[in-house]
Amino acid sequence: MPGPRTSRPHLSAQREKSFVPATKTPTLAIATFIALTNFRAARSMRTRRAPGRNAPMNSIKATLQKELREAGWHSRGYLPHFDGGEIAQTITLHLADSVPATVVERWRRELSSASATSMDAVLRRRIEQYLDQGYGDCALKDRRVATMVQKSLLHFDDQRYRLSSWAVMPNHIHMLLTPNAQWSLSEIMKSFKSYTSHEANKILGQHGKFWMEDYFDRYVRNKRHFASAINYIENNPVKARLCKHPEDWPFSSARFRNHIA
Repeated sequence: MPGPRTSRPHLSAQREKSFVPATKTPTLAIATFIALTNFRAARSMRTRRAPGRNAPMNSIKATLQKELREAGWHSRGYLPHFDGGEIAQTITLHLADSVPATVVERWRRELSSASATSMDAVLRRRIEQYLDQGYGDCALKDRRVATMVQKSLLHFDDQRYRLSSWAVMPNHIHMLLTPNAQWSLSEIMKSFKSYTSHEANKILGQHGKFWMEDYFDRYVRNKRHFASAINYIENNPVKARLCKHPEDWPFSSARFRNHIA
């Protein structure tokens, strides 16, 4: 996705916060079922009658919002202000074995004569095409690991960032988020990677490097770019032939969005 590459500020030594999600979270199926039921009720009637009085529409909306918060996705429908006040960013994070280092080095040599901007764009496209081929062990194919990663993304939504879209693929993750003022992207990613790598290795009964050291990130320029980024992310499983429709993929904002629309 075109656009200038962001810089990644260094973490302050004093700022080490754990990325541990809450242990008691309602299941997605229950939360979305309740949310959908409430939404249909709100759409089909102006008020809901309670014993002895009329419940106003805003109480129905409040109930729906409460269910969405309990499900974890606080930022659904959130649109950043594209006036410089808030900066949404797309991030692609790969598993450590998703692209062999020898392949990346060969590509860098082939593109050495190109400008830095051009090389970065071409390298990004090649890596993303390579990722969709499912190279490596694809640890995120394990539903336990994918579920843990998705819950971890949702846990700090509306606290450290506003999460607008995501897709957990077999060997990488795409996400679109807007960091809150108190958190830089580098802090968010370091915390996320640290917790999820530890948990994934524990689930899989293994040790060693889980995520690739670096990640790709891009600023979102405007509303059109924002909509395009969501479309790209949520269609990634379809492009990789993992499902027929975006909402069919269980580890994606498209499925969540479809259940509560």
